[in-house]
Amino acid sequence: MAVAEVKGAAPAKGRWITGWNPDDPGFWESKGKGVARRNLVFSILAEHLGFTLWTVWSIVAVKLGAYRFSTDQLFWLVSLPNLVGSALRIPYTFAPARFGGRNWTVVSALLLLIPAGLLAVAVSDPGTPYWVFLLIAATAGLGGGNFASSMANITYFYPEKKQGWALGLNAAGGNIGVSSVQLAMPLVIGGFGLAAAGLFWVPFIVAAAVGAFFFMDNLTSAKASARDQLKITGRAQTWIMSFLYIGTFGSFIGYATAFPLLIKSQFPENSSAVTWAFLGALTGSLIRPLGGRLSDRLGGARVTLWNFAAMGVAVALVGFGLATRDFTFFFCAYLLLVALTGVGNGSTYRMIPAIFKAKAVEGVSAEDAAAHAAAVAAGRRDSSAAIGIISAVGAFGGFFINRGFGTSIAATGGAGAALVAFACFYAACGALTWFCYLRTVGARLAPSLAAARV
Repeated sequence: MAVAEVKGAAPAKGRWITGWNPDDPGFWESKGKGVARRNLVFSILAEHLGFTLWTVWSIVAVKLGAYRFSTDQLFWLVSLPNLVGSALRIPYTFAPARFGGRNWTVVSALLLLIPAGLLAVAVSDPGTPYWVFLLIAATAGLGGGNFASSMANITYFYPEKKQGWALGLNAAGGNIGVSSVQLAMPLVIGGFGLAAAGLFWVPFIVAAAVGAFFFMDNLTSAKASARDQLKITGRAQTWIMSFLYIGTFGSFIGYATAFPLLIKSQFPENSSAVTWAFLGALTGSLIRPLGGRLSDRLGGARVTLWNFAAMGVAVALVGFGLATRDFTFFFCAYLLLVALTGVGNGSTYRMIPAIFKAKAVEGVSAEDAAAHAAAVAAGRRDSSAAIGIISAVGAFGGFFINRGFGTSIAATGGAGAALVAFACFYAACGALTWFCYLRTVGARLAPSLAAARV
């Protein structure tokens, strides 16, 4: 399958498709939908594995008792992959447009062999120093970059009206990787030792790379230079949405990866419940498409605003469970909190393509079909570039949450101070959402955004 054949689109060598136009109903229904679905499936597989390697240290850190690291040191091992992965999302964002979505998926999948192999090396030697653990944990950040390239690539394959659902599925499939690793690794480690936490994923990584090579496609319409894509950093909307995404996805990855270590450190008498920590990430992942679907119907900004309010309440409930030493209450409240981050992930991601399309067509007459089509295409390119930047900045929230818990526990013995800070941040996110996208004055100043139901 060296050449992609799509009715209505001209194929090129090396599985490059030209003339891709998913917003044309005839093209979409005839062949476009099938090609898009195939690329989505293999994108989800590769992204899922990226998340498993990115977050594998959330379980490995809990199993390092023989090394006698402090709780704060263990939180560093969990948070460092989040920091590195967040930074890598910026170059990963531009990679599909530079090298092709299919090509980069193959490369990014194979790069996951590095953290998988090095993890096995680190835990195989009881004399491995802490600084080596830090360096090896940092390589797990390679898995965090996959999300940005995958989302930036998939947004080109789907029409605007279906992007909320498609991006939600793509992201949820990746996010479930956190629950996969937290469910499987305690069993794998218990049966085969800590080294298996890395080696277990090797055959799956190879399979994902092979699948992407044979069954995914590159789109010429997605080609763009890094310089052109970096222009998106000059848009205020990019940074507003980045801030909001810290509160949604950053919270998801932070809470999901902190959960096992938080249980062990705050409820040592219930440490066996770490095996159930995967439910947090699973709940937040599965509910993410619902956030996109609700936003398709009600508008992303409205769903996002109310979701931030609910997250503030959930944080208070988690704090109450910790203060009263009621593990069952804490566990259930924490699941609710992670679930709400999943809804927010879907709603904020739905806002991005709507915002940039609305800004692109602002002032362009719909009667001028050629100009309008060009504006829509430009909006799609802007949205793809913005998605990567926003996902990169937003992912830093995972680092801040883990470091917040680690610092709070080291200073006070509990996580209460961190939770207060998180609640204040969600209040700021809600206020920003209302001010920029929902208030009456804002709608008058930016009618195109209001019309887009962001």
